[in-house]
Amino acid sequence: MTSSLLVLASSSAYRKELLSRLQLPFDVAVPDIDESPLPGETPSATALRLAREKAAAVAAKLPGRVVIGSDQVATLDDQQIGKPGDHANALAQLQTMRGREVVFHTALCVWDGRDQTFQLEDIQTVVKFRDLPDAELDAYLRIEQPYDCAGSAKNEALGIAILERIDSSDPTALTGLPLIALTGMLRNIGVSFFNL
Repeated sequence: MTSSLLVLASSSAYRKELLSRLQLPFDVAVPDIDESPLPGETPSATALRLAREKAAAVAAKLPGRVVIGSDQVATLDDQQIGKPGDHANALAQLQTMRGREVVFHTALCVWDGRDQTFQLEDIQTVVKFRDLPDAELDAYLRIEQPYDCAGSAKNEALGIAILERIDSSDPTALTGLPLIALTGMLRNIGVSFFNL
């Protein structure tokens, strides 16, 4: 079995699906890092650090490969909003965010193991949540169960119904892997598209 040049450093099914859209061969390796924010670290700095650490951890195990790491941190009033984990936490998140704008920092790192260089970028998405009653928020959560999503909403699925607006330079950033930024980074290191 031959291995691909590209490696996605992630356990996320969402990121894997997004990367597969580029129709490039890639492998998946799960990085083993502590994803806790550091004391006093800004949300952007947390996302950037974790994306780089994920890519670096996998690159250390798979030398000579191009490793893609990504991390997302949602913020409201400069406070980090993590993955809710369960229904009660998700409902509390949505209640806090309703009618308000939440900034999602989606950091991307492309680590080129051929020369040990990396590219790093934070793509920000501003999401305005609809001001919905508790009954609708609860019903949404029971149907979709987005307990593994920062901010408790899957914009690529039914979660779009609880959002009022999404402002971003990259429509795939909110789902977890900014493909516009990624294709630019890959082009920078000589990866070609369209079978050329």
